[in-house]
Amino acid sequence: MENTWQYHGTSPIKIKRYLSQLGMGHRLFNDIKNGDGQFLVDHRHVRPTTQVLPNQTLTIQVDAETPDPTVQSSSQPLTIVYEDANWLVINKPTGIASIPGPTEDNGTILNRVKGYLEKNEDPNQRPHLITRLDKYTSGLLLVAKHRVASSMISQQVEKHTMQKRYLAVVAGKLTKQHGVIDQPIKRVAGQTARIIDPAGQPARTEYWCQQTNEDYSLVQLQLHSGRTHQIRVHMSFIGHPLVGDHLYGGPLEIAHHQVLHASTLSFRDPFTEQQLQFQAPMSKAQQALLKQLKLTK
Repeated sequence: MENTWQYHGTSPIKIKRYLSQLGMGHRLFNDIKNGDGQFLVDHRHVRPTTQVLPNQTLTIQVDAETPDPTVQSSSQPLTIVYEDANWLVINKPTGIASIPGPTEDNGTILNRVKGYLEKNEDPNQRPHLITRLDKYTSGLLLVAKHRVASSMISQQVEKHTMQKRYLAVVAGKLTKQHGVIDQPIKRVAGQTARIIDPAGQPARTEYWCQQTNEDYSLVQLQLHSGRTHQIRVHMSFIGHPLVGDHLYGGPLEIAHHQVLHASTLSFRDPFTEQQLQFQAPMSKAQQALLKQLKLTK
């Protein structure tokens, strides 16, 4: 497998720095440097210390990835929003786990993507989930088809420059149209639920009220960090837990799990150097709930 870029800078640049600017993580660069691949400049094999000159092409060659024997394949369906040689954007339904766990080892998004890649005889058959969603959170999820893509997007994940927006139905009437919740989140040993604690990891959530009435509100949220249960913890902290969220005190009368949907995903494609943006509407069941709660225009 190989990927190629044309260098548009005006001064010579070392391969490592150029690939880092594109997004590549240190681990993959070191793997290729130590023999797990090749660097080519203008189609000639070169040393890792070589400089790339303006308008030259840089190519990296690595072996395709074989299937992970510890992950089962599933033929269950996927809703694919976008696909190219490097990425899959999936619209995950409510009730499907992102990855296998102690209670579910098949039928998750990872199992389904593996089965999809095998069925289509993709040269790489070890998918990497870049974003994950809770089992009962629906919406957009990004999958890298191979380890190069996973490495190239890693800086955007670590620096939280990948934009992710969600829609949620929360309890109560929001009095502010816009707000930012900046509270650290901590994991408690032996517990599933997270808590707000000064000793926790920094977490920042921005929200906008879309519709509201005396009992419920429809909120759009953007994550500026990536903590487990972040939206659920933060909204509960300000007194507006998600409808159906039994773990964080949400009302259960009209929903048995949190009403949370990843509606927008945007990132810079490190292969084309273009910004990609995707949107997915809430499911028919979720839209019916909004109508029932009078949260639609």
